[in-house]
Amino acid sequence: MTSALWRRWASDTWRSLDALTDPATGLPADHLDAALARGSRSRYTSPTNIGGLLWCTVGARELGLISPGETVRRSRAVLESLAGMRRHQPSGMYANWYDEATGERLDVLPDGSVVNQFLSSVDNGWLGAGLLVLRNAVPELAAQASRLLAAMDFGFFYDPEALLLWGGHWWGADGGTRPTGHHYGHLMSEPRIASYLGIASGRIPAEHHQRLPRERRSYRGLEVIPTWGGSMFEALMPALLVPEATWAPASFGRSHANTVAAQRIFGTDETGFGYWGFSPASTPDCGYSEWGVEPIALAPKGYPCDVERTRYRDGRVRGWGDGVVTPHATALALSAEPDAATECLERLERELGCYGPGGFCDAVGVRSGRVARRYLSLDQSMLFGALVNVLADRALHRYFAAGEVEDVLRPLIAAEPAL
Repeated sequence: MTSALWRRWASDTWRSLDALTDPATGLPADHLDAALARGSRSRYTSPTNIGGLLWCTVGARELGLISPGETVRRSRAVLESLAGMRRHQPSGMYANWYDEATGERLDVLPDGSVVNQFLSSVDNGWLGAGLLVLRNAVPELAAQASRLLAAMDFGFFYDPEALLLWGGHWWGADGGTRPTGHHYGHLMSEPRIASYLGIASGRIPAEHHQRLPRERRSYRGLEVIPTWGGSMFEALMPALLVPEATWAPASFGRSHANTVAAQRIFGTDETGFGYWGFSPASTPDCGYSEWGVEPIALAPKGYPCDVERTRYRDGRVRGWGDGVVTPHATALALSAEPDAATECLERLERELGCYGPGGFCDAVGVRSGRVARRYLSLDQSMLFGALVNVLADRALHRYFAAGEVEDVLRPLIAAEPAL
């Protein structure tokens, strides 16, 4: 029964990813409405969205949703678009926004906002990760994917004085770049995917990983390596591709499991929401916000869990408002608590109607019942990837970690101190 449910969710989620994809370029839009109207595509995309679509296309093949031939056709279109897109030289890194229908770099977004061109370590990390999965999963495209990946120098983001990654580089109109004024300075953060790629390629030294701080937080007796905002994706999105819990069960494995347990307990017992899964996503009125569990956050305030943005100390006294749960965060928990995550997702669909023709909608206010009826490419790619891993024997782990990647990264990750 559970497997059939997962397969239905995966099939519907793939429908939204397909609707997000421009048939000419193969590139995904950032978002579209829950009716899957192709005219509602956002008209822009990011390197993260593109990387996510690449691993989802491989996952769709693994689940039998598309044929091997269609996998090649779809992925080749993406690779050809990437090869023609404007990127920074000599780093090989991509800008923050492109038109998904043409592949053109955007200097002005569809809403009229002027883009300050930025080369993001996070965005390029996820694109590189998608290329790596594709390279190892689809032999027919290995050479093309390898060329694009080899051209991406993740050492570009490394600050040898701090031994940390810059958030990225501003890309000026004259072609010059300058680093942002901030580093990613903690182990349990989404940018570690860029760190892994840089170390695996030999362009970032292993001492960078060893330098990252590993603070601890404890919530209800659950010790975790905290993320900045206390969100699920910061902790578990890299674990969609990197088998951290397998390679380091006493550190990453325990922290990931405790993060999931903390989110579940916070959403069900502490706040009384009755549902759980907190991560940056839509607001119920289709805006966007960060959502998280403040007591397991590194930041002084952490991310809020409700529309009212109630601080943890105040919520414990006065209670919380309209909690915002996002299904992609609950799905990320399938690796650690498959039964509890499945039960919560099933109730989000059945009781709150947080579902549409393309699978789970992006978020829901659990007390108001207001559903953000749209699909975000990033969030759907996380949700779909989580389903692929539980249905196809951790396929994304196997493809990401093949060959030299495991040889380099596994000893590094396995050396993590136990919690």
